[in-house]
Amino acid sequence: MIGKLRGKVDAIGESHCIIDVGGVGYEVQASARALRNMKLGEEISLTIDTHVREDAIRLYGFSSEVERSWFRTLQNVQGVGAKVALAVLGVLSTADLANAIALGNWAIVEQAPGVGKKLAQRIVIELKDKAPALSLAGLGGKPAAGKGDAAASSSSPAEASQGLAAAEAISALTNLGYNPSQASQAVAVAMKELGAEADTAKLIRRGLKELAR
Repeated sequence: MIGKLRGKVDAIGESHCIIDVGGVGYEVQASARALRNMKLGEEISLTIDTHVREDAIRLYGFSSEVERSWFRTLQNVQGVGAKVALAVLGVLSTADLANAIALGNWAIVEQAPGVGKKLAQRIVIELKDKAPALSLAGLGGKPAAGKGDAAASSSSPAEASQGLAAAEAISALTNLGYNPSQASQAVAVAMKELGAEADTAKLIRRGLKELAR
């Protein structure tokens, strides 16, 4: 199984790219978000999810381990295959998706091509308890990135700081006895109200206020 590819972007299509690794071109399916951030000739490193079937072997590429985890988790929802999972990740970043699920905001998920209202609602409901764990996991590791990494241009220091504060707040609320789903929802509300500048302490205080309702 192929778990990672590092090479130069040789071609970019509507739903895939060709990564040249030592003279061998690998066709990799990727989200629209990832493809938009790629540049021909630049080096890139992608985390790969390999799908082996009787008639074909398909490679799906992601900028980080957490994005691949979301890709896999989305497909546990009835009606979501690889194509729809990529479509969702093409419209929403992993952080946006986690917040949408925590807040029950299925309308944002519905914006993805091929996702109707019922499917968007199912995604939000079925993944509600898994979102906090996936979000926290994403903060623990560095994206597999080269100079042309798709994640590099989409994640700013401010966004990373906000994500870390949110993760710390969720962890603190969980340690106080609230379940991860409750903590995630409370912090999502706090983030929406307080904005990107809110630090961990402010998020915890606002989260506790939300949980006390």
